[in-house]
Amino acid sequence: MKLVVGLGNPGRKYDGTRHNVGFDVVDLLASRHRAEWASAPRGIDALVAKYADTLLAKPLTFMNLSGAAVQGLLQFYKVEPADLIVLVDDVNIELGRLRIRMRGSAGGHNGLKSIISVLGSDEFARLRIGVGRGDDRRDLADHVLAKFGADERAVIAEAVGRSADAAELFVAEGIGPVMNRYNRKEDAE
Repeated sequence: MKLVVGLGNPGRKYDGTRHNVGFDVVDLLASRHRAEWASAPRGIDALVAKYADTLLAKPLTFMNLSGAAVQGLLQFYKVEPADLIVLVDDVNIELGRLRIRMRGSAGGHNGLKSIISVLGSDEFARLRIGVGRGDDRRDLADHVLAKFGADERAVIAEAVGRSADAAELFVAEGIGPVMNRYNRKEDAE
């Protein structure tokens, strides 16, 4: 089984924000595969949806505490970290660009920090979706919790679609083909 985790914050007020693009990708995957969201088992604070041999998840712990939910899902469903991909926003990547890695640091992302801390390892795949840094004079927290501007929506919608395609490729073929196909700069243009 593969586990595809989209990170975000629960609640309507966060819908459509930069920080919730991970949720947007797993929502698109659930829609594509007609998978229904349900509460995760055994007190794991997450929503899950299944199709074929794939488990989609949205931790409901808020971004900075995502690790507990991810660890619970890995343990309950007996998924190895090599079969996990985490989908997150990244302010250090230009809007719409994707960056995929098979392991690595949190790169300043609090959701990834939480997962790495709880798992005690950075040995899991992550797909970073560029949301841009915005105005340097603006507080970064305000930026990631803001909704996309009208001029950004088409770019991010296309990036969410490509991210869903990348997640499906991860499920089918593993991380290597995903990195080869989606880490190219021209894919963002």
